[in-house]
Formats: sequence, structure tokens, C-alpha cells
Amino acid sequence: MSEKVLMRGNHVIGEAAIRAGCQFYAGYPITPQNELTEYMAAAMAAYPDRVFIQAESELAAINMVIGAAMAGARAMTSSSSPGISLKQEGISYLAGQELPAVIVNVMRGGPGLGNIAPTQGDYFQATRGGGHGDYRTVVLAPASGQELVDLTLKAFEYADHYRTPVILLADGMMGQMMEPVVLPPPVDLSQLPSRPNILDGAKGRPARLIKSLYLDPPMMEEHNWKLYRKYQQIAREITQWEEFMVEDARLIVVAYGTCARIAKGAIRRLREMDVKVGMLRPITLFPFPSKPLRELTLKIKDFLVLELSTGQMVEDVKLAIEGRARTHFYGRPGGVVPTPDEFAKYINMLYHRQELDGGENEQSYI
Repeated sequence: MSEKVLMRGNHVIGEAAIRAGCQFYAGYPITPQNELTEYMAAAMAAYPDRVFIQAESELAAINMVIGAAMAGARAMTSSSSPGISLKQEGISYLAGQELPAVIVNVMRGGPGLGNIAPTQGDYFQATRGGGHGDYRTVVLAPASGQELVDLTLKAFEYADHYRTPVILLADGMMGQMMEPVVLPPPVDLSQLPSRPNILDGAKGRPARLIKSLYLDPPMMEEHNWKLYRKYQQIAREITQWEEFMVEDARLIVVAYGTCARIAKGAIRRLREMDVKVGMLRPITLFPFPSKPLRELTLKIKDFLVLELSTGQMVEDVKLAIEGRARTHFYGRPGGVVPTPDEFAKYINMLYHRQELDGGENEQSYI
């Protein structure tokens, strides 16, 4: 039976991972995701067949995850922005070897050491692969405690199904806030489809090899095209987004995660003032919901991207709409979290200044 409990965001991810059947977790402390590692240390200990390791470094953690994934375990690691940077080589290896794994990034301010405040400055890193080579990662962007539950479960499902690393991209605010969530019953690992590629001992069968080394260029090329075709399949099958008050909108806000929650509050206030604004919220950042955005350009000529950064997702929005509408941007980087009132004031100003009457494309900065 499902149960509803009040939990901190980082704990929610941990409990959802346990219920998704996470069998191996390796991590290393970094704020603002330490509560997740702490939670996993206690929760995994209750299961004799599950392994928790506090690794000696982020690099060690991601390489331990590679080994666990090769052995057939549902494996996960987590960190925050600088720590995820250190894991990038390992994530590239996971993609090249077509191994499933879940990587949680609870974003903080940057670049460099930055600060421990919530930002969205890791969008490029997550959606462009982040490491070396021609690969992508599935990127899921929760915007509530309940989505932390649901998308953590989806992350393990997608990782196994497509044999690929999946990134759950949250931020420091989502990791620390407390909300009531409904937790599903645990997954029965015995009912999961078998993975024929794992290294579990030959036992009379032919030996298996998992690798990403292809010294022959034509073979390397074919492997890259194979991965590309997989990413195309992923884009066809799992792209997710939410539309909010778009039916009669004359301006569409595009935002994800914490920023989208703030934007919803702003939109509700503006609707009371008869300002016809709606929102499209990407839930998968890769694959990005380009098609629904492009379809909205048939009736919408102004799109405003709101981000807790200097502007990264705005590039994907521009690529999606292909010059068929105007794009605007408003961002707060560095860990500054705007209020719904701040967003509402800017949206209202833009809405009435444009009157959506043919103004030029613009980038707006605080």
C-alpha cells in the first residue's frame, strides 16, 4: 500500500531509490546533497544484499558504479555540481559501455567552488553529455517532492531499459525543502527483466566483454551511430513536459525545476490581473520537448525563458522554435532565488511592452 509522509527532498530521493531497487550506492560528501548520502548509509544497511560505500573521492565513486553496473546491480551515485564535474569521465565510460546507472546532481552555485545555494548552472553539463565523446545522457528535472519520487523510479527504469546513464537534476532548494509525498511499494527485483550483457561469471557460456575501446575507426564510427540511434529512440519514446494555462496564452514562460514552481506562482497572480500568460515546463531536459514548443509557435509569438543561471536552456528553446517566434530571457544566477512577485513584475512589464506587437528578440539580465 502506498503511504504519504513528510520528507526532506534529499531523503525523498534516497527512499525512492531504495524502493526502486537500488542495490549499490557509492558517494562522497558535498553540500547540499549530504543528507542523501547520509540517508542511503542507514537505509541500505537494512538490506543484507545491498551495498553502501562512502568512497574516497568522486572519481572512485563513479568507477565503483561502473563495476556494479557491469555485475548487473541497479547502481546509483550522487553529488553536487563540482563533484559531478569530477564524475564526468566515468559517466562517459558508462555511456560508451552502454551501462545503466543513476546519477543525482543537487545543483549549487558555480563555477569553481561557488557556493552552496541553489542554482541551475549545470544545464549545459547535464544535457550536452558533460564528458568527452559523442554521447548524451537522459536528464530528468523534477519540480516537486512527488516528482522526486516518481522521476527517481523512472530514472532506474530508463537506465535499465535503454542501458544508459540517467541524470536526475535537482538543486539545493529541492534537496532541502520538505513536502508530503506518496511513496510506492518497493519494486520486486526478481520480476525485473534480465540483463543479458552483465558479467556474472561464464558458468559454461561464452565469455562476455564490456568495453568502450574501439581502435578501428570504422568500428568506432559504427558504435557512435549505434548510440545516436538509441538517443533518437529515447527522444521518440520518453519526452515529457507539462503545460500550464497555455490554452489562451499570448506569452509562454519556459522554466524547469524550482524555477518553474516560482513561475507558476507568478502566473497565477498575473492571471488575476487578466494577463494571458502560460507555461511549458520541460520534465525531460534531454530529450528536450522541442516539438510541443514548436507547435505553440503557431499561435504564440513570444516565449520567455526563466532560469536560475545566466541563460542555458534558452539555447534549446531557440533551437526548438527555429526563429518562428521571439525569445526573451530573465535569469538570476549565483544562488539568488527570485520570488513569484519578482517574476510577475518582469513578465507583466514584458507582456505590456511587447503587447506582443513585433518587438525584437531580446536577452534580459538582472
